[in-house]
Amino acid sequence: MTVFQNFPLVVALFAILFAQGVKVPIHFIATHEFKPGLAFSTGGMPSSHSAAVTAVTTGVGIEHGLTSGIFAISCIFSIIIMFDATGIRRQAGEQAIVLNMLVKDFQYFIDEAKVWNKKKQYERKQELKELLGHQPIEVFFGGLTGILLAFLMHPIFS
Repeated sequence: MTVFQNFPLVVALFAILFAQGVKVPIHFIATHEFKPGLAFSTGGMPSSHSAAVTAVTTGVGIEHGLTSGIFAISCIFSIIIMFDATGIRRQAGEQAIVLNMLVKDFQYFIDEAKVWNKKKQYERKQELKELLGHQPIEVFFGGLTGILLAFLMHPIFS
């Protein structure tokens, strides 16, 4: 069996590519702002993590049955990953927003207080990545994407 005949793996990889690719038009429709870089970033609608884990879990369920041990393992890991996407990773993104604002405000204060605007900047400031996690709706639609893609692609592999 080659790796390309592994249905759960192939459908999960396709779900990642699909979810990442569809972020650009969804963002454009919602904001009228074209950002092709979203296809290569974390966060956003839909969650590619959720799409991948639900696609692999659905694929395992289709191939091995919902009562199999491998389906149970896959299902539990999917739930943990999706919970993490809405919890810890999202909170880290929220903290990054606040920290970036503090850095900008502090720099403005220093520039105004000591007239540093005439000096050269010796260091480049690097902002923390703010779009890390997902809102629950993004995880939901990512999960739904993975399930639907698994069911749609299964006849191709049968």
